[in-house]
Amino acid sequence: MQLSQFTDYSLRVLMYLGFCNKDLVTISEISSAYDVSRNYLMKVVSHLAAKGFVHTTRGKGGGIRLSRHPSLINLGEVIRECETDLRVVECLGPVQSSCPLLPECALRSVLREALHGFLGILDKYSIQDLVASPNIGRGLLRASI
Repeated sequence: MQLSQFTDYSLRVLMYLGFCNKDLVTISEISSAYDVSRNYLMKVVSHLAAKGFVHTTRGKGGGIRLSRHPSLINLGEVIRECETDLRVVECLGPVQSSCPLLPECALRSVLREALHGFLGILDKYSIQDLVASPNIGRGLLRASI
């Protein structure tokens, strides 16, 4: 299983905001820190705001901040909200598969169990767990100034 670039950057934005605690941060600052397109991050931040993970303030002096404490932002929830397709194979999707092995294929149930296990592990962690070390974000924050 591979997460999309969109989800990767969504997690990075949330981590950056977690490093900054409650300070307002600009998209340009995050873009500079990660060397990622500002326009792409605007889409990411817009999505995160629509899903309630971040709060945005427009205009001069505006920026982005987490909408709740980092310990309350669950990684499994973020991934479920950012990934458009979590199915590992076609038969796990919402559309009836044409696979001739269904409905008795054991692979389908094994892969479904693996996906639930993957998400179950992520459900045990929050953004706070990723930014808990006092030193982890220092270089990143220093590079964006």
